[in-house]
Amino acid sequence: MIKKIQLPLQTLNLIVGFMVWVLISSLMPFIKEDIAIPESQLALVTAVPVILGSVLRIPLGFYANQFGARKIFLISFMLLLFPVYYISIADSLVDLLIGGLFLGIGGAVFSVGVTSLPKYYPKERHGFINGIYGAGNLGTAVSAFAAPVVAENFGWSTTVQLYLVILAVFIAGNFLLGDKKELKVKTPLLEQVKSVYKNEKLWLLSLFYFITFGSFVAFTIYLPNFLVANFGLDKVDAGLRTAGFIVLATLMRPIGGWLADRFHSLILLMFVFGVYTVSAMILSFAPSIGWYTIGCLSIALCAGMGNGVIFKLVPMYFQKQAGIVNGIVSAMGGLGGFFPPLILSLLFNITGHYAIGFMALSEVALASLILVVWMYFQGKMGLAKEVIDHTIEGILITDTTGKIISVNPSFCSITGYQENEVIGKNPSILKSGKQSRTFYEDLWKSIEINGFWQGEIWNSRKDGQQYLQWLTISSIKNDAGDVVQYAGMFSDISSHRVKKA
Repeated sequence: MIKKIQLPLQTLNLIVGFMVWVLISSLMPFIKEDIAIPESQLALVTAVPVILGSVLRIPLGFYANQFGARKIFLISFMLLLFPVYYISIADSLVDLLIGGLFLGIGGAVFSVGVTSLPKYYPKERHGFINGIYGAGNLGTAVSAFAAPVVAENFGWSTTVQLYLVILAVFIAGNFLLGDKKELKVKTPLLEQVKSVYKNEKLWLLSLFYFITFGSFVAFTIYLPNFLVANFGLDKVDAGLRTAGFIVLATLMRPIGGWLADRFHSLILLMFVFGVYTVSAMILSFAPSIGWYTIGCLSIALCAGMGNGVIFKLVPMYFQKQAGIVNGIVSAMGGLGGFFPPLILSLLFNITGHYAIGFMALSEVALASLILVVWMYFQGKMGLAKEVIDHTIEGILITDTTGKIISVNPSFCSITGYQENEVIGKNPSILKSGKQSRTFYEDLWKSIEINGFWQGEIWNSRKDGQQYLQWLTISSIKNDAGDVVQYAGMFSDISSHRVKKA
């Protein structure tokens, strides 16, 4: 029973964590009425919670494997009580910066669930399960929508103190319902880091999540104040529109995970970054509220979908180091939410508009699209190489001049030659001398007419021993129909000939 409730429990934990994480940005239109905050500092105040919320994801992902999700959620929520109370009595910019920094713990708990929950489900459901958990992003929508409404009636300070009650309820809930017997992974942190930091896929996934989750966080903390200042909307309306952005992105996260369980994840990411590129370009032209809404909602759709797809790829590429990789990738996503609001504000102060910032997002999305395409085709080539390297038949590939350009391990095993001894040489080094010149002329005539030749042939190993091969030589053509390479596949059938005799 306890194991079955971990998905809903941990998803609710994430909702609460994210509610707390964006507390300041959700209430900023109210807070700045009581606390003097220079316009140039607004973006910094709302972005500060993202710092700790990003950096802490790495150790929390690791320790979730070491001690289980129950303990990490419990400790995190108890620690959050202090900054939440401190913000409720804040009366200066410094108070908001200090309290906001430690609110980051609420965002850091994300890496706990994505590390813990896959332990309870088969691999073919990991994308959907992590997508369901990731829907805990909804916590940002809850705060964006509910906090301004409550603050309108009771004041922002009382609203913040209500979060203390919510945290207390979930501290009790995790204590009573958390899984005390969760499977633990005890691999040392340094050992896990050493095993992954040189892997290019880690940094590519980090870049992709930097954009998808980073833009989700950035728009969440930047929209409430921007919509009021730029379009003259009232504070509650701005909160509702921000909540709409968050809800769409959140709903798309499990859908993205579900799609990744059924279709090729990298093809889905191509779609994501393609739409990102176009949507950010629309926003860069400083459009009307109508076009701005379309651009934002398109980004929300792709942000949510991309977030779900990426956390399908993490356990696929990193089965044994999922905890530390989840932490690093999610940390990079969090940092992706810290820098854009600051950059947008800086560019606005310099240029008077946000066009350059949104155009930069478009360019980064386009670069990511190119990288995803590269990963896709590299993966296909990697699969082909795996097949070639592990087949029991010897394989050699030559260019059109007859020089060997590639061989597989079975070639070396059968012939006795090492790869470096045959690359650049002609396959004639394998000749036994048993076949006549006419035999080879007929062989190449068959390849020229039919595109292949197949049959028995005597060849020699490196040590001079002769053996009988079953050999197939095929011509490899490009899209224009021109021969660009020749591939030979062979096996040693000497023992079969002896038995037959």
